[in-house]
Amino acid sequence: MSHSATPPTGAAHTPSTGEGHLRRALGVPSLVLFGLVYMVPLTVFTTYGIVTQISGGRVPAAYIITLVAMVFTARSYAKMAHALPFAGSAYTYTQKSFGAGTGFVAGWALLLDYLFLPMINYLVLGIYLGAAFPMVPSWVFVIAAILLVTVLNIIGIVSIARANFIIIAAQAIFIITFAALSIATMTGTGTVDPAAPFTGDGTAEGFAPLMAGAAVLCLSFLGFDAISTLSEEAKEPKSSVPRAIVIATIVGGLIYILLSYLSQLVFPSNDFTDIDSAALDVMAASGGEFLRIFFTAAYVAGACGSALTSQASVSRILYAMGRDRVLPKRFFGHLSSRFDTPVYATLAVAVVSLLAMVIDLTFLSEMISFGALVAFSAVNLSVIKHYAIDGGRRGAGAILSYVVLPGIGFGLTVWLWTSLSPRTLIIGLIWLAVGIAYLAFVTRGFRRPTPTLDLTE
Repeated sequence: MSHSATPPTGAAHTPSTGEGHLRRALGVPSLVLFGLVYMVPLTVFTTYGIVTQISGGRVPAAYIITLVAMVFTARSYAKMAHALPFAGSAYTYTQKSFGAGTGFVAGWALLLDYLFLPMINYLVLGIYLGAAFPMVPSWVFVIAAILLVTVLNIIGIVSIARANFIIIAAQAIFIITFAALSIATMTGTGTVDPAAPFTGDGTAEGFAPLMAGAAVLCLSFLGFDAISTLSEEAKEPKSSVPRAIVIATIVGGLIYILLSYLSQLVFPSNDFTDIDSAALDVMAASGGEFLRIFFTAAYVAGACGSALTSQASVSRILYAMGRDRVLPKRFFGHLSSRFDTPVYATLAVAVVSLLAMVIDLTFLSEMISFGALVAFSAVNLSVIKHYAIDGGRRGAGAILSYVVLPGIGFGLTVWLWTSLSPRTLIIGLIWLAVGIAYLAFVTRGFRRPTPTLDLTE
């Protein structure tokens, strides 16, 4: 369960003369909270069973590796948000730094994430509701959720921010309850090994399995850059937005580490009833049936909210791509005259999301991480290009800030990227190749200008 990096907005439009301006009212705490809402704390349980088995029971250790890489990357996002305080995130940063062609490829990689984010929410929703109601096939819940969310997105929603904060509050209450019950349970056993989540269970030893697990966990950090989309509503955006991006990344990472650490202490095994719904075994061990039910309710609510926002986001991105003729305008650029929403684009996302009935959670998680790591790599390189090469920043401090640190971030993201499974790498590279081929087609063999996407509205 993870939110899209681009928050849902109304259909794109050109501001008219005389329109009001967004009020600069958000400080660092509000921006950090917004970022955490988008990262979703319970995302840690989406891939918990998968990474437990991949890493040999070392999920917190894998999260530490991912967090280190993400801190360097978040710093690069912060530097680019300071220089280019616009929406569009990695796509905009890469396009402005390296040109339209490279920006298009980065955007194409991100499109993979945008299309798969609603799908993974529907998939985990089906998994956990299917576990709660085993007499009903999981695909029934998947289809019902897709229909409900699609209808809500088509008819239009004035604001879902309040619902998001209710969902995050419920998850915060759950986290406190889970931590208290876990500590109480472990205190009564007297057989807890506090180092076990870092030393492992012996089923997958060495550093390579740890890196493979860390690579999958990158999807947990999707959304920290959503803070950059609030630049026009932030107080002193050139300082508050970059700070909030880094703080949200660190706080989110620490929450993930804590939750996974407690989970592996209270249930020190990778022998799950079902690897995809492994969190239910953890909840049963921590707080019995009560915590299983509480977790399922909080998690499913979060998955629904995440599906709602991520499908709204990607449908508007597809609409913008159609409007700007990056994709066929007649279909993707269509806006409903009745609902003022991109109906065809929303339906297209719904159709793609039907793959949630048959796709594997491990593969889907890795594909989302693949797209994210390509974007993260591009942003780290954008800092070097924008500041050191184009900006001519020199001196020891500038070299450290604009070459060495983003260079480390780039190296770490590439390392994680190449730690994904061969199947994921092959399919991901095929996706990138399709994007380059499509770019060649729309530019008539690169003889015409590359179409660019306007995400600054």
